Amino acid sequence: MTTSLNAARRRADLDHLASARVDLLVVGGGVTGAGVALDAASRGLSVCLVEAHDLAFGTSRWSSKLVHGGLRYLAQGEVGLAYESAVERGILMTRTAPHLVRPLPQLVPLHGRSHDPVVLAGLRAGDALRRLARTPSRVLPGPRRVPAVEALALAPGLRRADLRGGLLSFDGQLVDDARLVVALARTAAGFGARVITRARATALTGHGADVVDTLTGASLRVEARAVVNAAGVWAGDLVPEVRLRPSRGSHLVLSASTVGLSNTALTVPIPGARNRYALVLPQRDGRVYVGLTDEPVDGPIPDVPTVPESDVDFLLTVASSVLERPLTRADVLGAFAGLRPLLDTGAGPSADLSRRHAVLTADGVTTVVGGKLTTYRRMAADAVDATGLTTTRSRTAGLPLVGAGRPAGPPHLAARYGAEGGRVAEVGEVAWAVRHEGALTVDDVLDRRTRIGLVSTDRAAAEPAVAAEVAAELAAQSPS
Repeated sequence: MTTSLNAARRRADLDHLASARVDLLVVGGGVTGAGVALDAASRGLSVCLVEAHDLAFGTSRWSSKLVHGGLRYLAQGEVGLAYESAVERGILMTRTAPHLVRPLPQLVPLHGRSHDPVVLAGLRAGDALRRLARTPSRVLPGPRRVPAVEALALAPGLRRADLRGGLLSFDGQLVDDARLVVALARTAAGFGARVITRARATALTGHGADVVDTLTGASLRVEARAVVNAAGVWAGDLVPEVRLRPSRGSHLVLSASTVGLSNTALTVPIPGARNRYALVLPQRDGRVYVGLTDEPVDGPIPDVPTVPESDVDFLLTVASSVLERPLTRADVLGAFAGLRPLLDTGAGPSADLSRRHAVLTADGVTTVVGGKLTTYRRMAADAVDATGLTTTRSRTAGLPLVGAGRPAGPPHLAARYGAEGGRVAEVGEVAWAVRHEGALTVDDVLDRRTRIGLVSTDRAAAEPAVAAEVAAELAAQSPS
């Protein structure tokens, strides 16, 4: 089947579901839900995925966009989780999505009496995991210490006073986390999965769900042999037995020229905290993301989390501690926050809760929560295994996502669309998003397909033209 997702296919899939039963219903269109849909469909199961909003609407678009090797988990003694992360990072970078993940140089600046031997030992342990995971050094080179002159060449914005050099290592960086989710969903659609956005599940059982089409208000019952709840931080709303402790991760958006970075990220120790770092992450569009907080969140879960003023001050202060030019609020172009769906395992700070995923079964519904973006594929495979629908083993470790292959088209499109870059260039990114990537609104295009919406002034400038083109594309797909 075609990998294209669009309004016409959505209508056809809804019509089909009115009188058909699927093997597996997946609730949630983030990286985990899309991964589950792909895993199940590639094993030969009939699959339907329903998402209340849009693909990557929730936590999956608010990450640091890193494909981690598990160094933090190693420092916390979770060796198994660290190894799993290293393995999954290697799979993404070498097999399934090499067009979406690039090696990212990361520098730990050494100022004054930094504890560089301890940090370097940790980086070397992480490199040992990289070797165990069989990720080649040509993909991720090993760590090394660099002198001050090289550290400044890599990151010209560093504070020069007391700079003794830096520790250079490499990890994986997604060109865009939302783009990974879209690629997963489209690849699943190529295996026959029915991926339906703007379809809110209001009640789940082990045999299906009541669903509301939020575009029309129509209700339908989706019948299934098994159900996977992959709703992330909203999983407990659908299955009350699942108890979560969401944690907020905030990021600021700044200009790379303001910070003084090019292609190398900075890893900045957080004063007074052990094994916790802030990250200053350069992006391909000339922006820099500064993150990451880890604060518990109480109360109702919002559709779009906001960044509190305390997080802004904290991140600016920590990042400024290693920069020649202190950052101020005037430098902040935008901000975003995501909520981690951490399993509630008892007392203690949310930063100390394990990032290991869990697959739970309650009232016949399989729920998958926790975990990290990097390990989505393993989470998905475990969830499908838990349903008992098939004895066929997961195939996704060797299954390239749409766009994998030789990059094509203009460099800026090749970097985001891989082998499909040339086709995107022929029709334009907005038209491509509506015709092939399931975009149904101007928000889908601005906030999740292109990420223009991360900076409000950019969003306002682009919105009129994008809205007109989206309307024209949707009109062309309307029934005659």
